[in-house]
Amino acid sequence: MAALKAGRGIIECFGITTTCLNNSQAPLVYVYKYLIRMFKLKFNGIPTSIWKKSHSNISISTTTTTTTITTTATTTTTPSRSRSFTQLLVSSNNNCNHQSKRQQLPLRLPLLPYNKGVTATQAKLANKNNPTIPLRVVQISRHLSTNSSSENKTPLDTTTMASKYTVRKIGAPNTLEHRIYIEKDGVPVSPFHDIPLYANEQQTILNMVVEIPRWTNGKLEISKEEMLNPIEHVKKGKLRFVRNCFPHKGYLWNYGAFPQTWEDPNVIHPETKAKGDNDPLDVCEIGELVGYPGQVKQVKVLGVMALLDEEETDWKVIVIDVNDPLAPKLNDVEDVERHLPGLLRATNEWFRIYKIPDGKPENQFAFTGECKNKKYATDIVRECAEAWEKLITGKTTPGDVST
Repeated sequence: MAALKAGRGIIECFGITTTCLNNSQAPLVYVYKYLIRMFKLKFNGIPTSIWKKSHSNISISTTTTTTTITTTATTTTTPSRSRSFTQLLVSSNNNCNHQSKRQQLPLRLPLLPYNKGVTATQAKLANKNNPTIPLRVVQISRHLSTNSSSENKTPLDTTTMASKYTVRKIGAPNTLEHRIYIEKDGVPVSPFHDIPLYANEQQTILNMVVEIPRWTNGKLEISKEEMLNPIEHVKKGKLRFVRNCFPHKGYLWNYGAFPQTWEDPNVIHPETKAKGDNDPLDVCEIGELVGYPGQVKQVKVLGVMALLDEEETDWKVIVIDVNDPLAPKLNDVEDVERHLPGLLRATNEWFRIYKIPDGKPENQFAFTGECKNKKYATDIVRECAEAWEKLITGKTTPGDVST
């Protein structure tokens, strides 16, 4: 009850009348969410003019009752710059002491969820109307705001295949029972064998299955042994995570695999002098959108690194989502260094050291760590695609792979 009274007091300080809250069915919690949302907009540098425009009316509706909340505003103008928390409280107290000067103005709750921070559109508007906001802050906001929305992104017209694929999750995340199955038009398919490698006839755009979203630590991967090859979190009967290696947080990219590819453990590569690692070909997608496990992305190849992991060749293909804003500018490995300087060096470092916290030695690279160009990477993809064809046609030893 004390918390409820305190909440009503805070609401009154901000000029929201509480007469409509006397009904026990009034959704008071949404008013609290509205205040939290207002604070977030203020503290993320959104100009007051934009805030007022997006909050011109407020109405709260539930399944059982509709409640209109009115707020009051002073006749004085508010500076367009964002204010500190102390200034905001002082202003609120002044409003409480001058109720006679207020006029009733309807407000509307923001349409965006209060817990998703500043969206990309708001960040762009803020940067346009307030040049003092650093461009880097706007870019970071765009990355963070798209974290949970990338599932609904519509691919380009030339790559609409991704819209046919959905995921079905079994079991709770971070448990041994957790599985992620991929379905096409409601029918379960194997991300290893059923999704085509190429997304267009020219074979310039490829399908990639996301296993691990960027900035996460859970080591999810396509199961080679189980029927339909679901994405799982288990390796050798245990949950597996990668440690944070300063200054990196989890994986640096959307990490996954190319379907219908296989690194043959029966073949020693002539240049790396090591056999394949018995897995689908690994992919690092460097676009700005954070993916989700089981997502099928359309990507184009930029380069490849040859990691030597426990005396096995473990290729890491560098790609970018064709829907990414940078995609038209990135066509080869040199473009990556030009537009994203330091990313390839950080990628090399991460793969070299990420097992050290678990007590294992550093990984090594073939070609002294060089990232090979697009042509070389394309040849590696085709070699692994041919190895997969031999696997499913019985022309090579499958081992523990479920075909």
